[in-house]
Amino acid sequence: MNARTEPAPAGSDAIARPPLVRELLLVAGLFLVYKFGRQLATGHTGEAVHNAHRLWDFERAVHLPGEGAVQSLLLHGDGLVHLANTYYAAVHFPATAAFLIWLYLRRPAHYVWARRVLAAVTAAALALHLLFPLAPPRILAATGLVDTARLYGPSVYGDPATDSLSNQFAAMPSLHFGWALMVAIGLVVATRSRWRRLWLAHPLLTLLVIVGTANHYWLDAIVAAALLGLALAVVPVPHRTATTAGRGHGTLVPAQRDEQALVGASR
Repeated sequence: MNARTEPAPAGSDAIARPPLVRELLLVAGLFLVYKFGRQLATGHTGEAVHNAHRLWDFERAVHLPGEGAVQSLLLHGDGLVHLANTYYAAVHFPATAAFLIWLYLRRPAHYVWARRVLAAVTAAALALHLLFPLAPPRILAATGLVDTARLYGPSVYGDPATDSLSNQFAAMPSLHFGWALMVAIGLVVATRSRWRRLWLAHPLLTLLVIVGTANHYWLDAIVAAALLGLALAVVPVPHRTATTAGRGHGTLVPAQRDEQALVGASR
């Protein structure tokens, strides 16, 4: 065989993609389980507000920077705060979906890895939502923060007292940040571009947005990052070889090229 037809070595990224229908059903099932699980955590308003006061006091005790400093930057202009609200409402799910679709098409092994990591982080987050209901800072009067989405739009939440479509008392941890950080890490690991570390701007911007819009505390993001770190430690990263990643051309690894060179020289 020549370099164009040599099959990719076992364990490379050029593996067979998982069946599409199975993956769609799996991802949809996980999403529905998560949404249903969040609904189970509703109805704990008093406990969620009490936990929010405790967390707010703890952040001040350990001298974390005030979330209000970020919000004050956004409130300098209506356009900026509206852009932040739009980023919060419109980027979270589409960016994660686009990330998984791209990995599925171009980096199958990394897709399986990323899907497992995201599933583990989301399951852990659901457990925390159930065990530690938490009101976001926009609801806690003691923070002095405003609900930027309600005042400037767009908003993905209704009145907390009547909103039956989402659980607004599940701020800990922030999956907005956890998923954004995984998207960036996944793209850094799965690509070779010299500019790939610029993907880290996505979780950084997400962090500023979730805090500045008063949807999350700093600790929500810190806990999400810790859960992601644990998931990354448990789920092994697929090893990349010298094959052209995800292209399926079967480019030879260095040892195979050396072997063919020796064979050619002996003829």
